[in-house]
Amino acid sequence: MRTPLVIGNWKMFGTLAEARPLATGVRDGLRRVRGADVALCPPFTALAAVGEIVRESAVALGGQTCHWDAAGAHTGEISPGMLVELGCRYVLLGHSERRKEIGETDDLVNRKVKAAIAHGLTPVLCVGETAEERRQGLTFTTVEGQLRAGLAGIPAETIAQGVLAYEPVWAIGTGQNATSAQASEVHGYLRGLLSELTSKEIAQAVRILYGGSVKADNAAELVAAPDIDGALVGGASLKVADFVAIAKHAARAATAPRGA
Repeated sequence: MRTPLVIGNWKMFGTLAEARPLATGVRDGLRRVRGADVALCPPFTALAAVGEIVRESAVALGGQTCHWDAAGAHTGEISPGMLVELGCRYVLLGHSERRKEIGETDDLVNRKVKAAIAHGLTPVLCVGETAEERRQGLTFTTVEGQLRAGLAGIPAETIAQGVLAYEPVWAIGTGQNATSAQASEVHGYLRGLLSELTSKEIAQAVRILYGGSVKADNAAELVAAPDIDGALVGGASLKVADFVAIAKHAARAATAPRGA
């Protein structure tokens, strides 16, 4: 069985004064929780502080993106090696906000995925359709294109080390989450694509998270659905009680029959 993974993406929130008590609360709130992996992705400025707090705990650290080069003249960027040095295990790549606001292309995301893997980071490749693409019936076309391009040129055994996150763009920060049925349908489709790219065994081992207005009151239904292996949490990860509750829902789902 795949171990659920819950990642808190703090985005551009969290001064040091805010990050320290938030990380401490999550760490302490999950001390006795077993059955789910948990990670926090704070802003770069808070990585060192949060890393110090969660060190030797069950909570892992992650970056919100990275550059594709190991070093270089890239003002304002952060390299995979820098993330590793700070204790990061995961890195989010291809998030829709970066695709839209920064102009990240599928090819660029692919280069970042390869760089992350080369430095021992676990890439969390984000895919998802816009509201207009869903209205036009292009959901599968969109996520397939992003998946194939993001993993292009990566060996099957290496793909097995990564994580996918399905984040419908229309659900991010809108308060409107996909239903468990909608999310399961796309997750199942993505797993089928992974079977084509790798093997059925590898596809069954890769964790696919759902992201998009995940909250404490809808997480239980989402993470219990077939092929949903946890959550990529935005706004709710900034509230200790809500994020801890989501992680606990994921942990409980790990021992319950899927779809129950």
